[in-house]
Amino acid sequence: MANRGPSYGLSREVQEKIEQKYDADLENKLVDWIILQCAEDIEHPPPGRAHFQQWLMDGTVLCKLINSLYPPGQEPIAKISESKMAFKQMEQISQFLKAAETYGVRTTDIFQTVDLWEGKDMAAVQRTLMALGSVAVTKDDGCYRGEPSWFHRKAQQNRRGFSEEQLRQGQNVIGRSCKTTVSKTKK
Repeated sequence: MANRGPSYGLSREVQEKIEQKYDADLENKLVDWIILQCAEDIEHPPPGRAHFQQWLMDGTVLCKLINSLYPPGQEPIAKISESKMAFKQMEQISQFLKAAETYGVRTTDIFQTVDLWEGKDMAAVQRTLMALGSVAVTKDDGCYRGEPSWFHRKAQQNRRGFSEEQLRQGQNVIGRSCKTTVSKTKK
């Protein structure tokens, strides 16, 4: 952990605002999903932000989670070690983040390793896990385990192609939002 003293003034206000975004109910939902998804004998952590952080901090649970979203033999993280060395644990968190991005989680939804490691922004960790769950539900490839209503489905792209003929015909149509040019006469 980093050796940082207490924050004061504006820094403290910002940190408090970040901490207010953490959702304890969402934590319970995510823990239940991770345990169900991994289908291994992963211990259920005690409730609370600090326990949730400790549970995820070594990266093994996160790596098992991302591997469980792939078919057997196609797991992105080949070796998951339960090392107590800080750099190994942070490396596993980074592997999870890269695999999550490859899986389909947007870069803007992914937390930074220090957000989890130092516990500075656990709400960002929750957002990443929610985004991962949403992508897994949307893919509907048979690897997701859990209640589909736990996560929102992501919008799918629906491109349409028009022929030149259709585009030409569309130029002759007056849209409903256009006002008529015919003036009314007063009697």
